[in-house]
Amino acid sequence: MSAEAARAAELLTQLSHPARLRAFAALANRGTEGFSIAEMSLLMDMTRPEAGEALGRLAALGLADGSGDGYYRAKPQALREAAQALTATLPIAPLLKEYPRLKSFFAYGRLTALPPTTSDRYQQAAELLARFLAVEGVLTEDQVNKRLAEVTDDVAAARRMLVDTGWLARDRAGTSYGAGRSYAA
Repeated sequence: MSAEAARAAELLTQLSHPARLRAFAALANRGTEGFSIAEMSLLMDMTRPEAGEALGRLAALGLADGSGDGYYRAKPQALREAAQALTATLPIAPLLKEYPRLKSFFAYGRLTALPPTTSDRYQQAAELLARFLAVEGVLTEDQVNKRLAEVTDDVAAARRMLVDTGWLARDRAGTSYGAGRSYAA
């Protein structure tokens, strides 16, 4: 497991505790004003030590910060940063950087929608996926599907796009695939 994945897992594990999740949500809703331990205790109907423990854990995780005035404030950007760091480790991330116009079609390293078929982005998306597949030799349909499943839920549509744009060549029986066009590496 990468350091980024470990960090994200730790944040989510710690936030899965109901008191910490409620405390984080309350802090986030409160904005820059924040809460003291006493206020959090009253708001969440818990003892001061319980509220202090929840806020202290959030601060230790970097999800909140405490200031000299005794108030804790949420740092939701810590979650965003963890998600971005984790997304950067996904297999498609290095290639996606070279196709910034396609970013809106991806969420967290996964292709969520295909561009319109008549657009140049459709061709770019096909090229990106062809580069991701890096087909050498002949692959079965199952092998192509497994590789595409790493980056999209709709493997059939992605495979069809690759064939339609010529980036993937399918045999007459439709059971094996090879590289179609070549791209500039």
